[in-house]
Amino acid sequence: MTRASLRSTNLGRLNDGKFDVLIVGGGINGAVSAAALASRGLSVVIVERGDFASCTSQASSNLVWGGFKYLENYEFSLVRDLCTSRNRLMDAYPSNVTEIGFLAALDQTAPVSRWLATLGAVGYWGLGNFKTKPPRPVSKSQIERLEPVINSATLQGGLEYADAYLKDNDARFVFSFVRSAMDVGAVAANYVELVSAEQIDGSWRATLRDIEGDTEMSLRAKTIVNAAGPFIDGLNESWQLKTEHRIVYSKGIHLIVDRLTSEERVLAFFDDTGRLFYVIPMGARSVIGTTDTRVEEVVTEVSGQDRTFLLEQINARLNLDTPLTENSIIAERCGVRPLVVKNDGDDQRDVDWTSLSRKHEIEVDHTKNVVSIFGGKLTDCLNVGEEVVEAAESLGMTLSEPKSCWYGEPSEESRDQFYRQAKGMKLDEGRQEFRHEPISDRLWRRYGRRAFDMLDAIRVDPAMGENIMEAVDYLRVELHHTAETEMVTKLDDFLRRRSKISLTIPEEEITSSPGLFEAAEILFGDQAEQKLIEFFGSDFGSTVT
Repeated sequence: MTRASLRSTNLGRLNDGKFDVLIVGGGINGAVSAAALASRGLSVVIVERGDFASCTSQASSNLVWGGFKYLENYEFSLVRDLCTSRNRLMDAYPSNVTEIGFLAALDQTAPVSRWLATLGAVGYWGLGNFKTKPPRPVSKSQIERLEPVINSATLQGGLEYADAYLKDNDARFVFSFVRSAMDVGAVAANYVELVSAEQIDGSWRATLRDIEGDTEMSLRAKTIVNAAGPFIDGLNESWQLKTEHRIVYSKGIHLIVDRLTSEERVLAFFDDTGRLFYVIPMGARSVIGTTDTRVEEVVTEVSGQDRTFLLEQINARLNLDTPLTENSIIAERCGVRPLVVKNDGDDQRDVDWTSLSRKHEIEVDHTKNVVSIFGGKLTDCLNVGEEVVEAAESLGMTLSEPKSCWYGEPSEESRDQFYRQAKGMKLDEGRQEFRHEPISDRLWRRYGRRAFDMLDAIRVDPAMGENIMEAVDYLRVELHHTAETEMVTKLDDFLRRRSKISLTIPEEEITSSPGLFEAAEILFGDQAEQKLIEFFGSDFGSTVT
Protein backbone atom coordinates (compact mmCIF):
# COMPACT_ATOMS: atom_id res chain seq x y z
CA MET A 1 0.00 0.00 0.00
CA THR A 2 1.45 3.40 -0.97
CA ARG A 3 1.48 6.57 1.03
CA ALA A 4 -1.33 8.07 -1.06
CA SER A 5 -3.55 5.00 -0.95
CA LEU A 6 -3.25 4.59 2.84
CA ARG A 7 -4.39 8.14 3.47
CA SER A 8 -7.08 8.03 0.76
CA THR A 9 -8.36 4.74 2.16
CA ASN A 10 -8.70 6.32 5.57
CA LEU A 11 -10.48 9.33 4.07
CA GLY A 12 -12.88 6.98 2.33
CA ARG A 13 -13.69 5.32 5.65
CA LEU A 14 -14.36 8.73 7.19
CA ASN A 15 -16.92 9.88 4.67
CA ASP A 16 -20.50 8.99 5.71
CA GLY A 17 -19.06 6.82 8.49
CA LYS A 18 -20.65 6.19 11.87
CA PHE A 19 -18.31 6.07 14.84
CA ASP A 20 -18.43 5.86 18.60
CA VAL A 21 -15.82 8.58 19.08
CA LEU A 22 -14.46 11.45 17.01
CA ILE A 23 -11.14 12.77 18.36
CA VAL A 24 -10.21 16.26 17.23
CA GLY A 25 -6.47 16.86 17.51
CA GLY A 26 -3.51 14.65 16.67
CA GLY A 27 -1.04 15.70 19.35
CA ILE A 28 -0.05 13.50 22.28
CA ASN A 29 -3.44 13.79 24.02
CA GLY A 30 -5.40 12.84 20.92
CA ALA A 31 -3.00 10.06 19.98
CA VAL A 32 -3.12 8.31 23.36
CA SER A 33 -6.90 8.75 23.51
CA ALA A 34 -7.25 7.05 20.13
CA ALA A 35 -4.99 4.15 21.11
CA ALA A 36 -6.65 3.62 24.48
CA LEU A 37 -10.25 3.85 23.24
CA ALA A 38 -9.70 1.73 20.12
CA SER A 39 -8.08 -0.99 22.23
CA ARG A 40 -11.32 -1.18 24.25
CA GLY A 41 -13.41 -2.02 21.19
CA LEU A 42 -14.79 1.42 20.31
CA SER A 43 -14.92 2.64 16.72
CA VAL A 44 -12.63 5.65 16.74
CA VAL A 45 -11.65 8.32 14.24
CA ILE A 46 -8.89 10.85 14.91
CA VAL A 47 -8.34 13.88 12.67
CA GLU A 48 -5.65 16.56 12.75
CA ARG A 49 -5.77 19.71 10.62
CA GLY A 50 -1.99 19.71 10.28
CA ASP A 51 0.31 16.74 10.52
CA PHE A 52 0.22 14.53 13.59
CA ALA A 53 2.18 16.18 16.44
CA SER A 54 2.73 19.31 14.35
CA CYS A 55 1.94 21.82 17.11
CA THR A 56 2.93 21.70 20.80
CA SER A 57 3.85 18.00 20.68
CA GLN A 58 6.79 18.62 18.34
CA ALA A 59 8.35 21.34 20.48
CA SER A 60 9.14 19.58 23.75
CA SER A 61 12.52 19.10 25.41
CA ASN A 62 12.32 15.36 24.62
CA LEU A 63 12.57 14.81 28.37
CA VAL A 64 10.35 12.23 30.06
CA TRP A 65 10.55 13.37 33.62
CA GLY A 66 8.75 13.95 36.85
CA GLY A 67 9.44 17.68 36.83
CA PHE A 68 12.10 18.21 39.49
CA LYS A 69 11.68 21.97 39.12
CA TYR A 70 7.98 21.75 40.05
CA LEU A 71 9.05 21.03 43.61
CA GLU A 72 9.87 24.75 43.84
CA ASN A 73 6.11 25.38 43.86
CA TYR A 74 5.41 22.52 46.29
CA GLU A 75 3.47 20.54 43.66
CA PHE A 76 4.29 17.24 45.33
CA SER A 77 1.20 15.43 44.05
CA LEU A 78 1.89 16.49 40.46
CA VAL A 79 5.54 15.44 40.71
CA ARG A 80 4.55 12.10 42.23
CA ASP A 81 2.07 11.44 39.40
CA LEU A 82 4.59 12.46 36.73
CA CYS A 83 7.35 10.31 38.25
CA THR A 84 4.99 7.32 38.36
CA SER A 85 4.04 7.88 34.73
CA ARG A 86 7.71 8.27 33.78
CA ASN A 87 8.46 4.93 35.43
CA ARG A 88 5.67 3.24 33.50
CA LEU A 89 6.97 4.65 30.22
CA MET A 90 10.50 3.49 31.01
CA ASP A 91 9.21 -0.03 31.69
CA ALA A 92 6.89 -0.10 28.65
CA TYR A 93 9.32 1.49 26.17
CA PRO A 94 12.81 0.36 27.27
CA SER A 95 14.32 1.09 23.83
CA ASN A 96 12.72 4.50 23.46
CA VAL A 97 12.50 5.98 26.97
CA THR A 98 15.83 5.56 28.71
CA GLU A 99 17.41 6.83 31.87
CA ILE A 100 19.79 9.75 31.53
CA GLY A 101 21.96 11.53 34.07
CA PHE A 102 21.60 15.21 34.95
CA LEU A 103 24.45 17.38 36.20
CA ALA A 104 23.14 20.56 37.80
CA ALA A 105 25.74 23.30 38.15
CA LEU A 106 24.87 25.78 40.91
CA ASP A 107 26.48 29.17 40.62
CA GLN A 108 25.75 32.57 42.15
CA THR A 109 22.43 32.85 40.26
CA ALA A 110 21.07 29.64 41.82
CA PRO A 111 18.19 30.35 44.22
CA VAL A 112 19.13 27.34 46.39
CA SER A 113 22.30 25.99 47.96
CA ARG A 114 23.95 22.76 46.91
CA TRP A 115 22.77 20.98 50.03
CA LEU A 116 19.19 22.17 49.76
CA ALA A 117 19.14 21.16 46.09
CA THR A 118 20.50 17.74 47.05
CA LEU A 119 17.83 17.35 49.71
CA GLY A 120 15.21 18.17 47.10
CA ALA A 121 16.78 15.64 44.71
CA VAL A 122 16.60 12.93 47.37
CA GLY A 123 12.93 13.75 47.90
CA TYR A 124 12.41 13.68 44.13
CA TRP A 125 14.11 10.29 43.95
CA GLY A 126 11.79 9.01 46.65
CA LEU A 127 8.68 10.38 44.93
CA GLY A 128 9.83 8.38 41.91
CA ASN A 129 9.98 5.15 43.93
CA PHE A 130 13.80 5.11 43.68
CA LYS A 131 13.51 4.04 40.03
CA THR A 132 16.62 5.86 38.83
CA LYS A 133 20.18 6.11 40.08
CA PRO A 134 20.39 7.91 43.43
CA PRO A 135 21.33 11.60 43.50
CA ARG A 136 24.54 12.87 45.02
CA PRO A 137 26.06 16.29 45.71
CA VAL A 138 29.18 17.17 43.73
CA SER A 139 31.84 19.70 44.51
CA LYS A 140 33.25 22.36 42.24
CA SER A 141 36.37 20.24 41.60
CA GLN A 142 34.23 17.20 40.75
CA ILE A 143 32.26 19.25 38.19
CA GLU A 144 35.53 20.41 36.64
CA ARG A 145 36.56 16.78 36.27
CA LEU A 146 33.17 15.50 35.06
CA GLU A 147 32.48 18.33 32.60
CA PRO A 148 35.50 20.52 31.85
CA VAL A 149 33.37 22.53 29.44
CA ILE A 150 31.47 24.11 32.37
CA ASN A 151 32.74 27.50 33.52
CA SER A 152 33.48 26.88 37.17
CA ALA A 153 34.61 30.40 38.11
CA THR A 154 31.46 31.23 40.09
CA LEU A 155 30.34 27.70 40.98
CA GLN A 156 29.41 26.75 44.53
CA GLY A 157 29.08 23.10 43.51
CA GLY A 158 26.23 21.07 42.14
CA LEU A 159 24.46 17.74 42.13
CA GLU A 160 23.93 14.67 40.01
CA TYR A 161 20.55 13.00 39.64
CA ALA A 162 18.74 11.01 36.97
CA ASP A 163 15.56 11.15 34.91
CA ALA A 164 14.62 9.87 31.44
CA TYR A 165 14.44 11.09 27.85
CA LEU A 166 13.35 10.04 24.37
CA LYS A 167 16.20 8.72 22.25
CA ASP A 168 14.36 9.68 19.05
CA ASN A 169 12.05 12.68 18.85
CA ASP A 170 8.79 13.55 20.54
CA ALA A 171 6.72 13.75 17.35
CA ARG A 172 7.72 10.25 16.30
CA PHE A 173 6.73 8.95 19.72
CA VAL A 174 3.32 10.59 19.32
CA PHE A 175 2.87 8.97 15.91
CA SER A 176 3.56 5.55 17.44
CA PHE A 177 0.28 5.89 19.37
CA VAL A 178 -1.57 6.89 16.20
CA ARG A 179 -0.13 3.83 14.50
CA SER A 180 -1.13 1.64 17.46
CA ALA A 181 -4.68 2.99 17.26
CA MET A 182 -4.88 2.15 13.55
CA ASP A 183 -3.56 -1.34 14.27
CA VAL A 184 -6.68 -2.06 16.31
CA GLY A 185 -9.16 -0.51 13.91
CA ALA A 186 -9.09 3.25 14.41
CA VAL A 187 -9.26 5.56 11.40
CA ALA A 188 -6.67 8.36 11.37
CA ALA A 189 -6.15 11.20 8.93
CA ASN A 190 -3.79 14.15 8.94
CA TYR A 191 -4.47 17.42 7.11
CA VAL A 192 -8.19 17.09 7.83
CA GLU A 193 -9.89 19.94 9.66
CA LEU A 194 -13.17 20.03 11.51
CA VAL A 195 -15.35 22.56 9.70
CA SER A 196 -18.37 22.25 11.97
CA ALA A 197 -20.12 19.88 14.34
CA GLU A 198 -23.69 19.90 15.57
CA GLN A 199 -25.56 17.64 17.92
CA ILE A 200 -28.59 15.99 16.33
CA ASP A 201 -30.79 13.45 18.11
CA GLY A 202 -28.15 12.71 20.73
CA SER A 203 -25.20 12.24 18.37
CA TRP A 204 -22.81 14.53 16.55
CA ARG A 205 -22.82 15.26 12.83
CA ALA A 206 -19.39 16.54 11.86
CA THR A 207 -18.36 18.19 8.61
CA LEU A 208 -14.68 17.73 7.77
CA ARG A 209 -12.46 19.09 5.03
CA ASP A 210 -9.52 17.33 3.47
CA ILE A 211 -7.11 20.26 3.23
CA GLU A 212 -4.90 18.54 0.67
CA GLY A 213 -7.74 17.62 -1.68
CA ASP A 214 -9.96 20.60 -0.76
CA THR A 215 -12.99 18.33 -0.44
CA GLU A 216 -15.59 18.08 2.30
CA MET A 217 -17.03 14.99 3.93
CA SER A 218 -19.24 14.22 6.88
CA LEU A 219 -19.57 11.59 9.57
CA ARG A 220 -21.61 10.77 12.65
CA ALA A 221 -20.16 10.17 16.11
CA LYS A 222 -21.74 9.52 19.49
CA THR A 223 -19.01 11.37 21.39
CA ILE A 224 -16.36 13.96 20.65
CA VAL A 225 -13.01 14.11 22.41
CA ASN A 226 -11.64 17.64 22.23
CA ALA A 227 -7.88 17.07 22.18
CA ALA A 228 -7.07 20.26 20.29
CA GLY A 229 -4.37 21.34 22.76
CA PRO A 230 -3.95 25.12 22.65
CA PHE A 231 -7.03 25.40 20.41
CA ILE A 232 -9.36 23.62 22.86
CA ASP A 233 -11.19 26.71 24.11
CA GLY A 234 -12.17 27.92 20.67
CA LEU A 235 -13.72 24.57 19.81
CA ASN A 236 -15.66 24.39 23.07
CA GLU A 237 -16.97 27.92 22.54
CA SER A 238 -18.17 26.99 19.04
CA TRP A 239 -20.31 24.27 20.67
CA GLN A 240 -21.59 26.63 23.42
CA LEU A 241 -19.94 24.34 25.94
CA LYS A 242 -19.26 25.76 29.42
CA THR A 243 -16.15 24.42 31.17
CA GLU A 244 -14.56 24.82 34.58
CA HIS A 245 -11.09 25.27 33.05
CA ARG A 246 -9.46 27.09 30.19
CA ILE A 247 -6.03 27.48 28.66
CA VAL A 248 -3.39 30.21 28.79
CA TYR A 249 -0.22 30.11 26.72
CA SER A 250 3.46 29.98 27.58
CA LYS A 251 6.03 30.10 24.80
CA GLY A 252 9.07 27.86 25.10
CA ILE A 253 12.00 27.77 22.71
CA HIS A 254 15.04 25.56 22.16
CA LEU A 255 18.15 26.17 20.09
CA ILE A 256 19.96 23.23 18.50
CA VAL A 257 23.72 23.49 18.01
CA ASP A 258 26.69 21.20 17.54
CA ARG A 259 27.33 18.91 20.50
CA LEU A 260 28.69 20.90 23.44
CA THR A 261 29.83 17.96 25.55
CA SER A 262 30.92 14.44 24.70
CA GLU A 263 29.04 12.93 27.64
CA GLU A 264 25.52 11.54 27.23
CA ARG A 265 24.05 13.60 30.03
CA VAL A 266 21.90 16.68 30.55
CA LEU A 267 23.54 19.82 31.93
CA ALA A 268 21.29 21.99 34.10
CA PHE A 269 21.85 25.65 34.96
CA PHE A 270 19.95 28.51 36.55
CA ASP A 271 19.72 31.51 34.23
CA ASP A 272 20.03 35.11 35.38
CA THR A 273 16.32 35.18 36.26
CA GLY A 274 16.66 32.13 38.54
CA ARG A 275 14.90 29.76 36.11
CA LEU A 276 16.35 26.37 35.17
CA PHE A 277 17.47 25.73 31.61
CA TYR A 278 19.22 22.73 30.11
CA VAL A 279 21.69 21.42 27.56
CA ILE A 280 20.17 18.17 26.32
CA PRO A 281 21.86 15.66 24.01
CA MET A 282 20.19 14.91 20.67
CA GLY A 283 22.46 12.58 18.76
CA ALA A 284 25.40 14.60 17.48
CA ARG A 285 23.76 17.85 18.61
CA SER A 286 22.87 19.68 21.81
CA VAL A 287 19.51 21.27 22.55
CA ILE A 288 19.58 24.45 24.67
CA GLY A 289 16.43 25.59 26.44
CA THR A 290 13.79 26.16 27.40
CA THR A 291 12.34 29.61 28.01
CA ASP A 292 8.98 30.46 29.59
CA THR A 293 7.28 33.56 28.19
CA ARG A 294 3.62 34.46 28.41
CA VAL A 295 2.03 34.96 24.99
CA GLU A 296 -1.50 35.65 23.82
CA GLU A 297 -1.36 33.84 20.47
CA VAL A 298 -1.01 30.12 19.73
CA VAL A 299 1.14 30.61 16.66
CA THR A 300 4.48 32.08 17.67
CA GLU A 301 8.13 32.02 16.66
CA VAL A 302 11.62 32.44 18.06
CA SER A 303 12.44 36.12 18.35
CA GLY A 304 15.82 37.80 18.19
CA GLN A 305 15.45 38.56 21.90
CA ASP A 306 14.87 34.86 22.62
CA ARG A 307 18.02 33.86 20.75
CA THR A 308 20.14 36.55 22.34
CA PHE A 309 18.99 35.62 25.84
CA LEU A 310 19.70 31.89 25.53
CA LEU A 311 23.03 32.41 23.77
CA GLU A 312 24.17 34.87 26.45
CA GLN A 313 23.13 32.48 29.22
CA ILE A 314 24.90 29.44 27.82
CA ASN A 315 28.06 31.33 26.76
CA ALA A 316 28.39 32.66 30.32
CA ARG A 317 28.20 29.16 31.78
CA LEU A 318 30.47 27.22 29.42
CA ASN A 319 34.13 27.53 28.54
CA LEU A 320 33.85 27.30 24.76
CA ASP A 321 36.79 27.83 22.44
CA THR A 322 34.48 29.96 20.31
CA PRO A 323 31.33 31.47 21.86
CA LEU A 324 28.04 30.44 20.29
CA THR A 325 26.44 32.94 17.93
CA GLU A 326 23.30 32.91 15.79
CA ASN A 327 25.43 31.32 13.07
CA SER A 328 25.95 28.34 15.39
CA ILE A 329 22.24 27.53 15.40
CA ILE A 330 21.37 24.51 13.26
CA ALA A 331 17.65 24.53 14.02
CA GLU A 332 15.12 26.00 16.42
CA ARG A 333 12.13 24.60 18.25
CA CYS A 334 9.31 26.86 19.34
CA GLY A 335 5.89 26.05 20.75
CA VAL A 336 3.32 27.10 23.28
CA ARG A 337 2.53 25.18 26.45
CA PRO A 338 -1.23 25.12 27.08
CA LEU A 339 -1.42 25.76 30.82
CA VAL A 340 -4.61 25.01 32.73
CA VAL A 341 -6.32 27.69 34.81
CA LYS A 342 -9.79 28.08 36.31
CA ASN A 343 -12.35 29.54 33.94
CA ASP A 344 -13.39 32.21 36.42
CA GLY A 345 -12.55 35.39 34.52
CA ASP A 346 -9.14 35.87 36.16
CA ASP A 347 -6.60 36.74 33.43
CA GLN A 348 -3.75 35.42 35.65
CA ARG A 349 -1.70 38.58 35.11
CA ASP A 350 -1.14 39.11 38.82
CA VAL A 351 0.37 35.67 39.48
CA ASP A 352 3.92 34.42 39.16
CA TRP A 353 3.74 33.17 35.59
CA THR A 354 6.19 30.31 36.04
CA SER A 355 4.26 29.04 39.06
CA LEU A 356 1.20 28.03 37.02
CA SER A 357 0.72 24.28 37.21
CA ARG A 358 1.71 21.94 34.38
CA LYS A 359 -1.02 19.47 35.33
CA HIS A 360 -3.82 18.32 33.03
CA GLU A 361 -7.57 18.37 33.60
CA ILE A 362 -10.23 16.28 31.88
CA GLU A 363 -13.83 17.45 31.84
CA VAL A 364 -16.91 15.52 30.71
CA ASP A 365 -20.08 17.21 29.50
CA HIS A 366 -22.79 14.54 29.83
CA THR A 367 -25.39 16.64 28.03
CA LYS A 368 -23.35 17.24 24.89
CA ASN A 369 -21.27 14.04 25.10
CA VAL A 370 -17.95 15.88 24.89
CA VAL A 371 -14.70 15.02 26.67
CA SER A 372 -12.25 17.94 26.90
CA ILE A 373 -8.55 17.46 27.66
CA PHE A 374 -6.87 20.57 29.07
CA GLY A 375 -3.09 20.86 29.31
CA GLY A 376 -0.90 17.87 29.94
CA LYS A 377 2.64 16.74 29.26
CA LEU A 378 4.15 13.99 27.17
CA THR A 379 5.34 12.35 30.39
CA ASP A 380 1.75 12.07 31.62
CA CYS A 381 0.33 10.59 28.42
CA LEU A 382 -0.58 7.14 29.78
CA ASN A 383 -2.62 8.69 32.56
CA VAL A 384 -4.45 10.86 30.03
CA GLY A 385 -5.32 7.83 27.90
CA GLU A 386 -6.68 5.92 30.87
CA GLU A 387 -8.66 8.87 32.17
CA VAL A 388 -10.27 9.34 28.74
CA VAL A 389 -11.34 5.69 28.85
CA GLU A 390 -12.93 6.35 32.25
CA ALA A 391 -14.66 9.41 30.78
CA ALA A 392 -16.07 7.31 27.93
CA GLU A 393 -17.42 4.80 30.44
CA SER A 394 -19.06 7.61 32.41
CA LEU A 395 -20.89 8.59 29.20
CA GLY A 396 -22.42 5.12 29.05
CA MET A 397 -20.26 3.73 26.27
CA THR A 398 -19.78 -0.04 26.27
CA LEU A 399 -16.11 -0.94 26.37
CA SER A 400 -14.63 -4.40 26.00
CA GLU A 401 -11.59 -5.77 27.78
CA PRO A 402 -8.47 -5.19 25.68
CA LYS A 403 -6.80 -8.27 24.21
CA SER A 404 -3.43 -6.75 25.00
CA CYS A 405 -2.01 -3.61 26.59
CA TRP A 406 -2.71 -0.53 24.46
CA TYR A 407 0.78 0.87 24.89
CA GLY A 408 4.37 -0.35 25.00
CA GLU A 409 6.97 -2.09 22.90
CA PRO A 410 6.64 -5.71 21.76
CA SER A 411 7.57 -8.49 24.17
CA GLU A 412 11.12 -9.28 25.18
CA GLU A 413 10.75 -12.58 23.33
CA SER A 414 9.98 -10.72 20.07
CA ARG A 415 12.90 -8.39 20.67
CA ASP A 416 15.31 -11.28 21.21
CA GLN A 417 14.06 -12.98 18.05
CA PHE A 418 14.64 -9.80 16.05
CA TYR A 419 18.19 -9.44 17.33
CA ARG A 420 18.93 -13.10 16.55
CA GLN A 421 17.81 -12.58 12.98
CA ALA A 422 19.76 -9.32 12.64
CA LYS A 423 22.88 -10.99 14.02
CA GLY A 424 22.45 -13.93 11.64
CA MET A 425 22.28 -11.46 8.73
CA LYS A 426 25.39 -9.65 10.08
CA LEU A 427 23.36 -6.46 9.83
CA ASP A 428 25.63 -4.47 12.14
CA GLU A 429 28.99 -5.76 10.92
CA GLY A 430 31.35 -3.61 8.89
CA ARG A 431 29.30 -0.45 9.29
CA GLN A 432 30.38 2.86 10.78
CA GLU A 433 27.19 3.99 12.46
CA PHE A 434 26.04 7.34 13.75
CA ARG A 435 27.39 7.82 17.28
CA HIS A 436 28.24 4.10 17.28
CA GLU A 437 24.61 2.97 17.46
CA PRO A 438 24.04 -0.39 15.72
CA ILE A 439 21.45 -0.43 12.93
CA SER A 440 19.56 -3.21 14.72
CA ASP A 441 19.07 -1.00 17.79
CA ARG A 442 17.78 1.82 15.64
CA LEU A 443 15.34 -0.28 13.65
CA TRP A 444 13.91 -1.99 16.71
CA ARG A 445 13.48 1.26 18.61
CA ARG A 446 11.72 2.99 15.74
CA TYR A 447 9.56 0.22 14.35
CA GLY A 448 9.18 -2.66 16.79
CA ARG A 449 7.53 -5.65 15.09
CA ARG A 450 7.58 -3.89 11.72
CA ALA A 451 11.35 -4.14 11.80
CA PHE A 452 11.00 -7.86 10.97
CA ASP A 453 9.59 -6.89 7.55
CA MET A 454 12.60 -4.65 7.05
CA LEU A 455 14.96 -7.54 7.66
CA ASP A 456 13.06 -9.55 5.05
CA ALA A 457 13.37 -6.68 2.55
CA ILE A 458 17.11 -6.37 3.17
CA ARG A 459 17.58 -10.13 2.67
CA VAL A 460 15.89 -9.89 -0.72
CA ASP A 461 17.71 -6.71 -1.75
CA PRO A 462 20.84 -5.73 0.23
CA ALA A 463 20.56 -2.19 -1.18
CA MET A 464 17.58 -1.75 1.12
CA GLY A 465 20.05 -1.79 4.02
CA GLU A 466 22.02 1.21 2.76
CA ASN A 467 21.75 4.81 3.93
CA ILE A 468 20.23 6.96 1.19
CA MET A 469 21.45 10.40 2.28
CA GLU A 470 24.86 11.29 3.65
CA ALA A 471 24.88 12.29 7.33
CA VAL A 472 21.31 10.98 7.76
CA ASP A 473 20.68 7.80 9.71
CA TYR A 474 17.86 6.45 7.52
CA LEU A 475 18.09 3.31 5.42
CA ARG A 476 16.43 2.88 2.05
CA VAL A 477 14.09 0.31 3.57
CA GLU A 478 12.97 2.84 6.20
CA LEU A 479 11.98 5.31 3.49
CA HIS A 480 9.86 2.67 1.76
CA HIS A 481 8.25 1.76 5.08
CA THR A 482 7.53 5.41 5.85
CA ALA A 483 5.93 5.92 2.43
CA GLU A 484 3.70 2.89 2.88
CA THR A 485 2.59 3.18 6.50
CA GLU A 486 3.17 6.64 8.00
CA MET A 487 0.96 8.97 5.92
CA VAL A 488 3.75 11.39 5.03
CA THR A 489 1.99 14.09 3.01
CA LYS A 490 4.57 16.88 3.00
CA LEU A 491 8.35 16.72 3.12
CA ASP A 492 8.30 18.39 6.54
CA ASP A 493 6.26 15.48 7.90
CA PHE A 494 9.24 13.22 7.29
CA LEU A 495 12.16 15.59 7.92
CA ARG A 496 10.73 17.17 11.07
CA ARG A 497 8.33 14.67 12.66
CA ARG A 498 8.70 11.05 11.54
CA SER A 499 12.42 11.73 11.84
CA LYS A 500 14.49 14.54 13.36
CA ILE A 501 16.61 15.16 10.26
CA SER A 502 15.78 18.85 9.86
CA LEU A 503 16.46 19.38 13.57
CA THR A 504 19.96 17.93 13.48
CA ILE A 505 21.27 18.42 9.94
CA PRO A 506 21.92 21.90 8.47
CA GLU A 507 19.68 22.63 5.52
CA GLU A 508 22.61 23.06 3.15
CA GLU A 509 23.79 19.53 3.94
CA ILE A 510 20.31 18.16 3.29
CA THR A 511 19.84 19.96 -0.01
CA SER A 512 23.32 19.00 -1.25
CA SER A 513 22.91 15.32 -0.39
CA PRO A 514 23.03 13.15 -3.56
CA GLY A 515 20.32 10.90 -2.14
CA LEU A 516 17.76 13.60 -1.43
CA PHE A 517 15.88 13.29 -4.70
CA GLU A 518 15.75 9.50 -4.44
CA ALA A 519 14.35 9.82 -0.93
CA ALA A 520 11.69 12.23 -2.20
CA GLU A 521 10.84 9.87 -5.06
CA ILE A 522 10.31 7.00 -2.62
CA LEU A 523 8.07 9.15 -0.45
CA PHE A 524 6.12 11.02 -3.13
CA GLY A 525 6.60 9.29 -6.48
CA ASP A 526 6.12 11.62 -9.43
CA GLN A 527 5.37 14.50 -7.05
CA ALA A 528 8.93 14.43 -5.66
CA GLU A 529 10.19 17.57 -7.38
CA GLN A 530 7.05 19.51 -6.46
CA LYS A 531 7.34 18.51 -2.81
CA LEU A 532 11.02 19.47 -2.67
CA ILE A 533 10.35 22.90 -4.16
CA GLU A 534 7.35 23.35 -1.88
CA PHE A 535 9.54 22.79 1.18
CA PHE A 536 12.88 24.33 0.22
CA GLY A 537 11.57 27.16 -2.00
CA SER A 538 11.50 27.93 -5.70
CA ASP A 539 15.28 28.45 -5.89
CA PHE A 540 15.75 24.79 -5.08
CA GLY A 541 14.08 23.79 -8.36
CA SER A 542 17.11 24.77 -10.40
CA THR A 543 19.26 22.28 -8.49
CA VAL A 544 16.94 19.29 -8.92
CA THR A 545 18.18 16.83 -11.51
